Formats: sequence, C-alpha cells, structure tokens
Amino acid sequence: MESGKLLIAEPSVFGDQNFHRSIVIMVEKKESGFLGFILNKPLSYEIKDVLPEIKMSFPLYNGGPVEQDNLFFIHNAGHLIPGSIKVDNKLFWGGDFEKVLALVNDGILSTKDIRFFLGYSGWSSDQLRQEIGANSWVVVENSFQAKILSHKTESLWKDQMKALGGKYLIWSNTPENPYHN
Repeated sequence: MESGKLLIAEPSVFGDQNFHRSIVIMVEKKESGFLGFILNKPLSYEIKDVLPEIKMSFPLYNGGPVEQDNLFFIHNAGHLIPGSIKVDNKLFWGGDFEKVLALVNDGILSTKDIRFFLGYSGWSSDQLRQEIGANSWVVVENSFQAKILSHKTESLWKDQMKALGGKYLIWSNTPENPYHN
C-alpha cells in the first residue's frame, strides 16, 4: 500500500459507524503501519468554529476514529508550506501551521487547496492487510490527484462505486441505509 492510494469501503462495511461508505486517502506508510484521512465525512461545523483565528469558511471533516481531538490537513501547496510531507506529486499533508493560518487568512489557500480533519484513520501493517483480504476495502489509484480536495464529498463514494463497475454498480444507486430501499 503506497501513499496517495484510495481505500474505498466495500458495501459490506454497512453498520460500521467510522467507515460506512468511506473513501480514505492514504498519506503515510511506515514500518509500524498506515495513516490516512476519510475524505467524505464532513462534520456539522467549520474550521473557524474550532479555531477562531481562521477567518475564512472551510468545512471540517472527520478524518477517522484516532486522535479526534487533533487537527490535521492535506493540501496541494507543498511549495508554500514548510515541513509538508509529500503524499504524491500533487498532494501533501501537514506542515507549518502558522504558515497555513497566514495563507488561509490572506485568501491564498481556498477549499480547492486544503482540507482540514479532526482525527485520522490508522492501521498496523497486518491489520490493514487483513481488512483488505477480508474484502472490507478496495484499493485504487487516486485518479483525481489534487482535485480530490474539491470533489463533491456527498457523491464521492457513489462515484467510485460506478467507476469500479461490475458487482459494485448496483451499490451506487442504493440508499445510505439499504433497509430504506
């Protein structure tokens, strides 16, 4: 599993409050495991609700069940943010947060450039391999590249089901709760 790949929750993950219909971008691979952020789970409040020093309106996302009291971010501005960690050729995560504040408040970074998360998703190496082997996740390339930051989150999982085709196609049209079908 490489950084920059997407994990798409299989339809069988129904009932899992953390990962039901989730798309996770993997941002770091270490010997100890993997780290990523759920891209399509916006929270009901914005970044300025938790950080009043940010003047702009940016959605805040649930990045995963680990360290949900910590703020994380991915962006396409590695050239502007010192300390950024490269995910792929177009995406980065982390970096100098004071610089991020200045770039956001000066209007240099928009919602097309950066996404903020509370928490992250993490797995040990063996745990993620087991989950993929148990068909909990489909691993795909991030064909969106940096445009993933501006993709509509409410349709991201559905769009990926359509792109996978075959047996996944039927899931693209099912309601979030299949019992409401």
